[in-house]
Amino acid sequence: MNALDPRTILLAKHAQHVVLVHFPIAAFITAVGFDCAAQWTRQSLIAAAAYFNLLVAAASTVPVIGTGLAAWQWALEGQPLKGVLLLHLVLGTASSVFIVLSWWIHWRRRRSAAPLPAHRLAVEAIGVIVVALTGHLGGVLAGVI
Repeated sequence: MNALDPRTILLAKHAQHVVLVHFPIAAFITAVGFDCAAQWTRQSLIAAAAYFNLLVAAASTVPVIGTGLAAWQWALEGQPLKGVLLLHLVLGTASSVFIVLSWWIHWRRRRSAAPLPAHRLAVEAIGVIVVALTGHLGGVLAGVI
């Protein structure tokens, strides 16, 4: 098995999920950092960077969810989930909801030109915690931790 062979990369039973999951994690955490900085400095360019990072994070959750479900079906042949894997699925779904909800809050504000609600920072903070827990469990499942 050659690690650089395209068939090895594209057809591994769970490799796509393991690779793709880093995009929404990084984009979301970066967006939250930008949003906090924009709140603090009142800079519209930083707020725009936060919005577009949230957009990338929300959009990239779709293939991550798809590849996670495909890995479950392919690697485990659709067996019922239990333990850490079930918790990873539940927290992964919650992470996606928080990411999309954070993007939606910003999207609504951009459409109406209204100020961003203060509760968005709490939603984003909880989202970062849930994403971190999900990533930790993913690391446990991959054998990294």
